[in-house]
Amino acid sequence: MWEQVKTEDDYKAQTMAIDGVEVHYEYYRGKHAKEEPVIVLLHGLVSSSYSFRYLMPLIGKKYPVLAIDLPGFGKSEKSKTFIYSFESYAKLIFRLLQMMQVKNVIAVGHSMGGQVALYMAKNYPDHVKKLVLLSSSGYLKRVKKHYLYASYLPFSSRVLRWWFQKRDYKDALLHVVYNKNAVDDYAVLEYTKPFQDEGFYDALIRLMRHREGDLTAEQLKEIKQPALLFWGKEDEIVPLRIGKKLDHDLPQSELVVYEQTGHLVPEERPQEVAQKMLEFLEDQ
Repeated sequence: MWEQVKTEDDYKAQTMAIDGVEVHYEYYRGKHAKEEPVIVLLHGLVSSSYSFRYLMPLIGKKYPVLAIDLPGFGKSEKSKTFIYSFESYAKLIFRLLQMMQVKNVIAVGHSMGGQVALYMAKNYPDHVKKLVLLSSSGYLKRVKKHYLYASYLPFSSRVLRWWFQKRDYKDALLHVVYNKNAVDDYAVLEYTKPFQDEGFYDALIRLMRHREGDLTAEQLKEIKQPALLFWGKEDEIVPLRIGKKLDHDLPQSELVVYEQTGHLVPEERPQEVAQKMLEFLEDQ
């Protein structure tokens, strides 16, 4: 995966137990990169750190990068005891950072990961120096009660598995990008690996139960860190109007919109995103 990583660079991928949950992460720091702040990459729903495979080496030349598979996704544990809420995700990430002796971070979130990044900024303002949101989810309320009740019915995870597995995965991926060449057979293989794990569906159901609503406009206005927002104009998953509303509600924000780009901004526009992100981080 990491053809760009030279032998003198620092790269590792490992799994660590954090508060009883096995968490997988990848760390990359180029030979001439600074020691801090560390850029923390947070993926979206039904995704993993794989979604940052193009972006990570580009920004890792200047700053250390930590890409985390959130519990329930990727190579991290599909725990039956973890509370799958944004608050819990933010707390767990900072436990990992504490164990790594990292104090200053740039929180970067794609899609659902954007909400995790926002919770990090809200709950740990002394450590999160800046925010980068890539097609971030926003303004979603808690799951409606009748869906919550349905999640406790017997075999609910099997029904969810049936719903996912009857779909055409490649067609679903093509739906979230503008440039169809961004989806090759290997990407389809990597993105569909979780669907073979029974625990993945149990974790999704727990996420549905535990997930609090997204931050409100009033809460967003309390986040004082500078924020850079990236959006694809053709994003059909989280439409541009959400990006514009986030840009309005965050006190110190800038919105960058790419034409002919869908939801997978870090995969469709890695070079442009990396360049603009590094400029943003260097700006004091």
